[in-house]
Amino acid sequence: MFTRAPRALTVALTALTAAALTLTAGCAGDGARTAGPGPSGSAAASYPVTVGKVTLTARPEKIVSLSPTATEMLFAIGAGKQVTAVDENSNYPPEAPKGDLSGFQPNAEAIAAKDPDLVVISNDLNKIMDQLAQLKIPVYLAPAAVTLDDTYRQTADLGTLTGHATEAQTVVTKMKSDIAQIVTTVPQRTAKPTYYYELGPELYSVTSKTFVGSLFAMAGLANIADPADADGAKGGYPQLSEEFIVKANPDFVFLADTKCCGQSAATVKARKGWSSVTAVTKDQIVALDDDIASRWGPRVVDLLRTIVGATAQAK
Repeated sequence: MFTRAPRALTVALTALTAAALTLTAGCAGDGARTAGPGPSGSAAASYPVTVGKVTLTARPEKIVSLSPTATEMLFAIGAGKQVTAVDENSNYPPEAPKGDLSGFQPNAEAIAAKDPDLVVISNDLNKIMDQLAQLKIPVYLAPAAVTLDDTYRQTADLGTLTGHATEAQTVVTKMKSDIAQIVTTVPQRTAKPTYYYELGPELYSVTSKTFVGSLFAMAGLANIADPADADGAKGGYPQLSEEFIVKANPDFVFLADTKCCGQSAATVKARKGWSSVTAVTKDQIVALDDDIASRWGPRVVDLLRTIVGATAQAK
């Protein structure tokens, strides 16, 4: 899953595929900067702390997040006030600082100019980890989640690094509880409804082996894209054809390209040859929030709730 710059789906898919193949959250920088004294409360956490290869000798007070998902996680666990700079796509929560840094083309000099004592990234693009390591700036890599356990682990890791371990565990516990409750509302069916998930109008989709695909599986749905990447050679993100989708005749269409690319139920219904697709004839086209659909932080609960809610009445 899948942070992408608006109208840069191809670049994002390349980054996502690379991230999806990275199953461990590596960290760079043997040395750790010493942050200034922090406020009471969570700041009382014992330091130094080590997560992977990153060691911090004091609570970080100038965090740079180049991952929209990490930004959401940091604010969710109560570390928002420690976040002093973010990338241009970190637009949630509203109180997050406005960012001008690039997560897709990270620049070490621009990052260093923010004087960070911790940098959080989701991709090691431009070999930014090595560059920042040379500057003795610690980096935590939180790659695109493959499973919910990855989300929980990254949240806990950020809690440890930022002095908010207790708050992070509270967030994880609530996510698990909310997800378990949502799953109990999935109807028992004799046959699974099918769906097509659209990343962009170029008809890139996801398989059940991806993070977002696993959420749809939890919702009791069958993915029409699975045969298009049965061997996993496409990293779980195959590009489908219109003929393939129409022939598969999905019961539901989920659009994760409403903001970036202006797709909607109306644009899908207007596509040539799609008039016979069940999702069209039954008006079962679901417009998702691109941001929520492309991130693996606390709001995956909202995504799962939307999926289950939209399909609950399907027979």
